[in-house]
Amino acid sequence: MEIFNMIKSKFVTPFVTPPSGPPSEDDKPWRPMNWSEDGQNLLTTVTNFQPGNPEVNTLRILLHGPQGAGKSSFFNSVNNAFQGRISTKAQANSSDFGRSFTLECKTYKVKKDRAGSFFPFMFTDIAGIHNVGIGIKTEDIIQLLKGHINDGHTFNPVKQITEEDPKYKNNPTLKDRIHCLVAVLPANTVSLIDEDNIRQMREVRKKARDLGIPEVIIMTKVDEACPLVKDNLEKIYTSKKIKQKMQECSVKLGVPVNCIYPVKNYHEERTTNTTVDILILDALKNILNFANDYVEDQVDSQNAI
Repeated sequence: MEIFNMIKSKFVTPFVTPPSGPPSEDDKPWRPMNWSEDGQNLLTTVTNFQPGNPEVNTLRILLHGPQGAGKSSFFNSVNNAFQGRISTKAQANSSDFGRSFTLECKTYKVKKDRAGSFFPFMFTDIAGIHNVGIGIKTEDIIQLLKGHINDGHTFNPVKQITEEDPKYKNNPTLKDRIHCLVAVLPANTVSLIDEDNIRQMREVRKKARDLGIPEVIIMTKVDEACPLVKDNLEKIYTSKKIKQKMQECSVKLGVPVNCIYPVKNYHEERTTNTTVDILILDALKNILNFANDYVEDQVDSQNAI
C-alpha cells in the first residue's frame, strides 16, 4: 500500500483552486448617488424646473445615435418616470431590421398634469445613423441643430433638405434651435459600432461645439453590458465594466466622462422602478441645466452686441 501511494502521488496532480480574476467592482462609488433619498429629490427638482430666460419657455433636446441604441426608449423612460407607469409614446423597435424605426423628425413633450399642461422641455427624435446612403444625412442633423427643420419632416437618405421644402424654416430664432445635443450609445455593443457611424456622430458633435450647443452621452443597455449591474442596478457606479464602457464612449466621441450618464431604459418591465427612475432623472436634470446654460449664454451674447 505504501508503494502504491508513492506512485499515486508522483503521477496524480493535486487539485488547486484557480486564482480568482480581478475584482469587478470598486470598493467605493466613483460617482456618488444616494439611492434611498435621491429618487424623490430628483423628481421634485425636475418637476419644478423652469427655464431661466422668458424668451425660451421650452428647451429643445435632440436625441441622435446609431440605430437600435435606445433613443426612443430613453424618451419613453423619461415619460415613465413622470407618469409613474409604463408608456410607449415614442414608438421603439424591439428588433433590428436593418433600418431605423424612426423615419420622421418627431418632437415629444411630457405631460405635466391632467389639465393638459406640459413640462418646459421637449425631445426631438430622429432616424438612427446608418452607413452613408442609407440613413439620415449629417447635413440634415446640422440643419436641425440650427432650427431650420420643423417637426414632421421625413428625412431623405439620398438628398438633404432644401429651402424649398415646406418643412424648412428660413429664419429660426433661439427658441427654434436645439439647446442640448444628446448622443445615445449602447454600452453592450459600443465597441462594435461601425466607424463610419462614429465619424458622422463626431461631425455632428463638432458642429454643435462650433455653435456652442452642449453635448452629453446617454449610455444605455448597462444591464446587458455588466452582469453585476444586471443583478443589482445600484452597483452601476462601482462597476469597473461600466466605468470602462463610459471611458470608451468618451474616446469615441470626445465627450468628457462627467457628461456621460449610464442608464437602463425600460424594456421588459410592466411597472416602474425607483432605481431605474433615479438614473433617468439624474441624467435629465443635468441635460436641462446644460440646455438652460446655453440659452442664457446666447441671450447674454446678443445683449452684449
